[in-house]
Amino acid sequence: QVHLVESGGGLVQAGGSLKLSCAASGNIFSINAMGWFRQAPGKEREFVAAIRWSARWTYYADSLKKRFTISRDNAKNTVYLQMNSLEPEDTAVYYCAAVKSGGDYRTAAEYDYWGQGTQVTVSS
Repeated sequence: QVHLVESGGGLVQAGGSLKLSCAASGNIFSINAMGWFRQAPGKEREFVAAIRWSARWTYYADSLKKRFTISRDNAKNTVYLQMNSLEPEDTAVYYCAAVKSGGDYRTAAEYDYWGQGTQVTVSS
């Protein structure tokens, strides 16, 4: 079992930045990759970014890769999402997720474990 806890969400003005954190605990060695997804009210959960746990590969939603950066600190069992130039359209609950097996990494159904989510609100 893997337990994920997100933090770092909040209210920010358009053009600002936020850095989200996701701390993983439990059976860390079972993790193949970690991902960030987001879900706005009335919309489906959307892939944001993913990172392999023990390799240098990263994956991004095409529309976000110029503004968002995913990184990890294996020593702290933590994955980060740096979000810059935030727009009101980025307002959503952001979820961290972990997957045990290899795959596309862009589909929510692939992921085995989920955090509780952290709210990001961008005001105009």
